[in-house]
Amino acid sequence: MEQTLLNIGFGSTVVAERVIAIVLPNSAPMKRLKDEAKEDNRLVDATHGRKTRSIIIMDSNHIVLSAIQAETISQRFEMLRESK
Repeated sequence: MEQTLLNIGFGSTVVAERVIAIVLPNSAPMKRLKDEAKEDNRLVDATHGRKTRSIIIMDSNHIVLSAIQAETISQRFEMLRESK
């Protein structure tokens, strides 16, 4: 089975088939989710020191932070799905 990589910015990628959700980091529940993931060593910070603009929830229960807008990543994700 071939895995498709989703570009989440600044040279970082995730396996597209394993993405559950791409969400905005602004709400209190998302901040709580991020904090809990950090405590449990499930947080992957792919922002490269920039402001977090999206949170990617993976099927492995990992939380990936990205400095790219959630809308942009969602568009890339949709393009990958359509190209299959």
